[in-house]
Amino acid sequence: MDTTKLKKFAQFARRTLLEQIAAKLALVLDQNSAARRENPKAVEDLMRQIQASSVVQVIDKVAYTWFNRFCALRFMDVNRYTRIGVVSPAEGQFQPEILAEAKMGHIDDGLVSDAERQRITALLAGSATSHDPQGEAYRLLLVAACNAWHQSMPFLFERISDYTELLMPDDLLSGNSILAYTREAMTPDACTDVEVIGWLYQFYISEKKDAVFEGLKKNLKITPENIPAATQLFTPHWIVRYLVDNSLGRLWLLNRPGSRLAEQMEYYIPPEQPETDFLRINSPQDIKVCDPACGSGHMLTYAFDLLYAIYEEEGYDPAEIPEKILTHNLYGIELDERAGELAAFALTMKARSRQRRFFNKGIRPNITVLEKVTFSREELDEYISAVGRDLFTQGLRETLLQFAEADNFGSLIVPKVANVSDLLAMLEAKDMAGNLFLADTHQRVLKVLRMAEALSPRYAVVVANPPYMGGKGMNPRLSAWARETYPSSKSDLFAMFIERNLDLAMQGGAVAMITMQSWMFLSSFEALRARILNRHTIVSMAHLGARAFDSIGGEVVSTTAFVLENAHKPEYRGAYLRLVDGNSEAEKMEMMAKAVAQGKAA
Repeated sequence: MDTTKLKKFAQFARRTLLEQIAAKLALVLDQNSAARRENPKAVEDLMRQIQASSVVQVIDKVAYTWFNRFCALRFMDVNRYTRIGVVSPAEGQFQPEILAEAKMGHIDDGLVSDAERQRITALLAGSATSHDPQGEAYRLLLVAACNAWHQSMPFLFERISDYTELLMPDDLLSGNSILAYTREAMTPDACTDVEVIGWLYQFYISEKKDAVFEGLKKNLKITPENIPAATQLFTPHWIVRYLVDNSLGRLWLLNRPGSRLAEQMEYYIPPEQPETDFLRINSPQDIKVCDPACGSGHMLTYAFDLLYAIYEEEGYDPAEIPEKILTHNLYGIELDERAGELAAFALTMKARSRQRRFFNKGIRPNITVLEKVTFSREELDEYISAVGRDLFTQGLRETLLQFAEADNFGSLIVPKVANVSDLLAMLEAKDMAGNLFLADTHQRVLKVLRMAEALSPRYAVVVANPPYMGGKGMNPRLSAWARETYPSSKSDLFAMFIERNLDLAMQGGAVAMITMQSWMFLSSFEALRARILNRHTIVSMAHLGARAFDSIGGEVVSTTAFVLENAHKPEYRGAYLRLVDGNSEAEKMEMMAKAVAQGKAA
């Protein structure tokens, strides 16, 4: 995919939206604004949000919310997942199809209320006072469309009846509008794969990422709110395929030696000798795949394709496969709420591409966004008394307190309690709605336990491109916690994730990662290497070196991709590919494909 145009658009869109929404905010907050007269509750909500965070953070959140929705709607328009083009014109037209249809009197009864219909009709007929009747009518239609998608994708389309609508950009119909630029960048060719959404997100936050790294040069540590921007990096598709083919694909082929799955796995490296000691899988539904730093879901979307082929091969009804995959197989964990929303969207689009009626099923992908949740000692004591002290072991109490810094530690948190699923089920069954003082506490307890459940060791496959952050970039609290919790890998987040992922995998499960190569050589990672060699097995490794990511220039990141088995097999001979001599992503991809093909031929 040519990402040049996407990068230019995403960066332009961010700057433009921030500027437009800041201007709109000033108008809304003016003491004599129409918004204060017509939508006082929404303005009050806006003021509360500003007081809880800041003007800058509110503008940033609203700008991204609209960028997210515009891109998602464009992707669905292009792929005809929408009944009518919401942000895209019909062929030969210039205005969005939904507006053109409304101008001809065709307004979907299920989309807008009677009052909205009357307002839209009056605006388009010229009988309602407005300085921009077509623009206002389109805004009403756009909000109605977003609200309609809430039922299928609440994670991306929260109902709009608040300050988010008040701060929507005004100019959406001109040739210089943000929607016009969205359509120009997100061409039909660019939208053939949902990975376009991931690229757009990386580019949208790229300027903020640059600012964070400029700060590092001035010894400014990376704060929790900046960790997502500083550590997001989109994984090239061929590296994703190598990792997933040789973890998920390999596990299935060990269990089904007669499978033809290998025919579609270009980067799969078969074992030299037949294997008898491996994790037994009875059915596709038994394979839980987790990406604990899933970003916009690129690893998971390719795993979806492979799992679909597995289910097909086992004779499952094609109409049921997408639901089974999203319900039983794929799990993502993410620190960044925005990226988590996009991962859920990407998986939903994958499912919809295979099943026309998928949107009607109400299936929500298993994407867990980690949140900071705190409790006071008094609050917990009162809650424990109300629900029963027999449930509250010391491990559970400690687990509830572990997520007070989830925005800083993310998936590296290891829950203290072991039987999370059982406890969660018991507490979910308790009705606390009648207790006004503890109802909120109860919901936060459930939220923590759901996060802890996602972070429990129950996965057959763990695959990740984890964040990279050396000790010099860590804020003081993260640095101290790393030394205490991950003494063997404390020098960098990626190394801590190697340990964490091995603990997330079941005995005999696979861990597939791409990380910086430094853990292979530096003395600071000697204990980590000893753990891998003495307790686990290297199945294969592709030593990539520098320039494996075209989106990063020069020698900044030297990487290695590898697959580990969570079992110690001292006699196992892994496959090792030396790709450090390639001078570009394309060269390394060609070298890997050639090396794998030669290995298969041999």
